[in-house]
Amino acid sequence: MTDQKDLLFEKAPVPAAYFKLALPVVFGMVISLVYNMVDTYFIAQTHNTALIAGVSLSAPMFTFLIAMGDIFGLGGSSLLSRLLGQRKEADAKRLSAVCFYASLALGLVIAALMLLLKNPILTLLGADAETWQHAGAYYTWLAVGAPFVVVSFTPANLLRTEGFATASMVGNMIGAVVNIILDPVFIFALNGGAAGAAAATSLGNVCAVGYYVWFLLCRSRKLSVDPRLVKASGQEMGSILSIGIPASITNLAQSLGTALLNRFLLPYGTVCVAAMGIVMKVNMIAVLVLVGFAFGAQPLIGFNYGAGNRRRLGQILRFAYGFECGLALTLSAILWLAAPVMLRLFVSDSAIIEAGVPMMRMQMLSMVCVAAVLVSTVLFQSLGNAPSAFALSASRQGVIFVPVLLAASRLGGYTGVIASQPMADLLTACLMALLLLGTVRQLWNMPDRD
Repeated sequence: MTDQKDLLFEKAPVPAAYFKLALPVVFGMVISLVYNMVDTYFIAQTHNTALIAGVSLSAPMFTFLIAMGDIFGLGGSSLLSRLLGQRKEADAKRLSAVCFYASLALGLVIAALMLLLKNPILTLLGADAETWQHAGAYYTWLAVGAPFVVVSFTPANLLRTEGFATASMVGNMIGAVVNIILDPVFIFALNGGAAGAAAATSLGNVCAVGYYVWFLLCRSRKLSVDPRLVKASGQEMGSILSIGIPASITNLAQSLGTALLNRFLLPYGTVCVAAMGIVMKVNMIAVLVLVGFAFGAQPLIGFNYGAGNRRRLGQILRFAYGFECGLALTLSAILWLAAPVMLRLFVSDSAIIEAGVPMMRMQMLSMVCVAAVLVSTVLFQSLGNAPSAFALSASRQGVIFVPVLLAASRLGGYTGVIASQPMADLLTACLMALLLLGTVRQLWNMPDRD
């Protein structure tokens, strides 16, 4: 018997189904964005440039933890959405438990390694005598909360495969609200500084994980956290990891790319590093909204591919590309014009604002490319096309970004450094177009079982 959740995936008008699944993800992303901006705001209110720069230098580690959470979150959701489309609900339930406990084990290992390798990692991130104290304080408390940060991204993604996009959003909101409440308490009232900001982030994720576990135990019918179900074949784990690892590389590459960009900005002064830290936070306004709409539709794409509904899948993809690229143009225009105002929301230092405005406007130049790449990445993940997903994930802030940054910094100096990301985005979009040619042929030749 087909339940209401399945009707959403199979029969609802495409725009309605798309927004029903994607909007809660976007709202969750916006809440996360708000807490990130509030976090940045409170840190900036210390008026301590070394503290702001120190947190900016350590911030890529949080992105790294998100990337690790994506391994079993996005990898698992890709497989589960196809299994649910094929009506293999018992397998989906068993593998959801596998993903939850595998991510917990991974988080514990990462926390131990972060604490053990603290000094060399901080050196690699670019911490120096001026910023070491603040970067180290933020890093340490982030490492303590690492297991909860990693685990929280698994149920947040898996719940959407069952149609519980709102529950996924609520968990995200709980973590963000707790963080927002605790930030001023820990940073100022308890004089925690950078350590207080990281502790608030960690405790927010503890609360989010608690909510997700409750929801899975009490409300979900097709997913589980029962440890007795933890059993997976090598082929099943391969299917999860072959998508999860490339998916995680998107965030991992972002973490490494941000760290590398900071290192290239250091010769131009701490002000430039501080400005880029704030610019990247503001840039996430556009990027997180685009990510939410792209990845929110992943269960819809995966379900209909698993069900063999070629006609509906084509409708979904046409809508997704058109809407996402149009939204990217709109957000780019708004943030380009509002760049000085947005920066002043966080910091009053005129030197940081002056450095930050051209940085932000450079980021906006390639936002349409980012949007198209996001939809294509979700498509490849949903189809289980690991090589193409890996190629795009590893390119934008990795394989393509690094040589572009090296060349641009040599040829254009400071301007080349801040222009390297949009140039890398354009080249990644070219790669995407080549990869899509084969995928379009694959979908065109797919038997339509509708």
